[in-house]
Amino acid sequence: MAHEKNHDYHILAPSIWPFVGAVSGFAMLFGAVLWMHDITWLLFAMGFVGVLYTMFAWWSEVVKESNVGDHTPVVSIGLRYGFIMFIMSEVMFFAAWFWAFFKNAMYPMGPESPAIDGVWPPVGIETFDPWHLPLINTLILLCSGAAATWAHHAIAHENNRKDMATGLIIAVILGVVFTLFQAYEYSHAAFGFSGNIYGATFFMATGFHGFHVIIGTIFLFVCYLRLRAGHFTPEKHIGFEAAAWYWHFVDVVWLFLFAAVYVWGG
Repeated sequence: MAHEKNHDYHILAPSIWPFVGAVSGFAMLFGAVLWMHDITWLLFAMGFVGVLYTMFAWWSEVVKESNVGDHTPVVSIGLRYGFIMFIMSEVMFFAAWFWAFFKNAMYPMGPESPAIDGVWPPVGIETFDPWHLPLINTLILLCSGAAATWAHHAIAHENNRKDMATGLIIAVILGVVFTLFQAYEYSHAAFGFSGNIYGATFFMATGFHGFHVIIGTIFLFVCYLRLRAGHFTPEKHIGFEAAAWYWHFVDVVWLFLFAAVYVWGG
């Protein structure tokens, strides 16, 4: 009786994963610096593998905690709030790239960019036509978001696991197609990453978004695998809820990128 829990909170057992994740993250960051200086890429690769393994092992423990009933209503609210705060940090991350793009577009003259000569895009930059492949990618990502919403409605309101699986597969396939089209677009760019501020801001903003699309696609596919393993009920599906929120965030960021970078910035 002395050890019986009489509260709704989940007291975590000591875990090695925060330490392993911190060490792996530092190794990946320091290794990236070494790689950029053409010294070695091995430390970056080791840190990257360590981060991936930490994510897998740590989140596996979180899933097990949910399956044994440790995620009480109070804990579930905390998980949702935590993920919302993570999304807000991502919003600020992309705000920095939009700021860089808008600053150089509206004030192209300055001591740090004298070669622009008051013109945006800079002279010699041939931008993409927003109404061709970028528009197609916009429709693809919106359809993928709609499929994720269908999957969420199927499990949360109808307990229809078959429709949820179908929606997830459609969302994942469309996410992969978006990534392939983005890679095709990059391979046909008439400007590079270095040597001009337009290329630098364009590839950093759209490239980081593409990276988030890859992460979100994996996130949704893991949810599909968990569904096949018997996870998720109408009452408990926070893992998939987080994936859907993340995917919709990726959708919204792309809409801003399409309007600001491709249409207005071109």
